[in-house]
Amino acid sequence: MKPALSPTLVRFAGVGVVNTALDLGLFLLLHDRLGIVLANFVSTSAGMTFSFVVNGLFTFSAGRLTLRHALLFLASTGTVMWLFQPVVIHVLADVVEPLLVVKVLSIGVSFVANFVAYRYVVWPTTRAATES
Repeated sequence: MKPALSPTLVRFAGVGVVNTALDLGLFLLLHDRLGIVLANFVSTSAGMTFSFVVNGLFTFSAGRLTLRHALLFLASTGTVMWLFQPVVIHVLADVVEPLLVVKVLSIGVSFVANFVAYRYVVWPTTRAATES
């Protein structure tokens, strides 16, 4: 019998909890001083660094992290976190309060987009299996 959730998805979610705490904590600490866009840039950048290392080695079993992985990760995650997520934040901020809820919702949307990109673009199953 196949498990209800794949081990990869469970690991990704666990890394995501830690990553989200880092992102959210920095965002809340910095948004009054830096503004929403810059605070989001700083918080997501810190989260991206953590996510690249831990997801690559632990979640998707890359065996080692390569420049190709880094470039694909930066392109996919940067698109989601620096372009897509701020758009989601600004759209939701007009209809949802407080800002904390807006940020959490945008993280949820980003979670789905990033998992798909990591699994199928950055560390596809066939590549992860051959690099281990």
